[in-house]
Amino acid sequence: MSDGPVVVVGDVMRDVSVRLAGTPAPGSDAPATIEVRPGGSGANAAAWLARLGERVVFAACVGDDDVGGEAARVLAEDGVTTRLAVAEGHTGACVLIVAPDGERTTFTDPGANARLDPADLPRDAFAAGGHLHLSGYSLLRPGSRAAATAALTAAREAGMRASVDPSSTAPLRALGAEAFLGLAAGAGLVIATRAEAEVLTGSADPERAAAALAEGRDGVVLKLGAEGALWRSGTGETVRVPAAAPPRPVVDQTGAGDAFAAAWIAARRGGAGARDALDAACALAAEVVTRPGAR
Repeated sequence: MSDGPVVVVGDVMRDVSVRLAGTPAPGSDAPATIEVRPGGSGANAAAWLARLGERVVFAACVGDDDVGGEAARVLAEDGVTTRLAVAEGHTGACVLIVAPDGERTTFTDPGANARLDPADLPRDAFAAGGHLHLSGYSLLRPGSRAAATAALTAAREAGMRASVDPSSTAPLRALGAEAFLGLAAGAGLVIATRAEAEVLTGSADPERAAAALAEGRDGVVLKLGAEGALWRSGTGETVRVPAAAPPRPVVDQTGAGDAFAAAWIAARRGGAGARDALDAACALAAEVVTRPGAR
């Protein structure tokens, strides 16, 4: 394991998962399983990193409600050191409509996540040999943008590596690819889905999109779902691996991308090469989709 902690800056959510048993019935009732679980892309990644043995410091902003306190407690149980600012109001919430095949549609209320401030960052945790992982939601939301860019600056000044997950295609389109890439310029590694990479580069071809995103960076990892994953280094090295077979039927894809990112970061910090790190990331993502919830 590398020296220095992994600092994760991102979002905390309460996930309300609605798993449909069949086709929705607009204007009427349809059977579903509804569960409330801890979530948030940044919090999920932090939890998985800690479970994989990394020393993790997680910075976010929660509301002054019971949800924020519960989020801190659950993360602490996973071994995460939390630095959660508390703002008046409610903690973020997310409603996930999960189709029978595991595909999800998300409705989000950022709540206190949009109020993360540069002063809330755990400056003492930024240290040489560490790694910053930034949830793209923190860049996409105007209220937390200054904190996100300050985190990237602090990581660079401390001699840390930094990664960013673009997080979601719709807000990426709304902000614009050029604007997002400018804000995320301090991140040497981009970990994105194929769809996010297409929004950012205009190319539907994953290898071309990866090449464009890797230019001027350490590299890019593309999550390709059933087609596996792809690594492209800034020097042109390309590695592609097939997807791992889920050990059980797919139930819920929520959080698979966060687990993938955590496994990649942990593997690389442990000295793994690109191929082994991709395999580890795909394997953990394949496990996550076989059970409900992001963690």
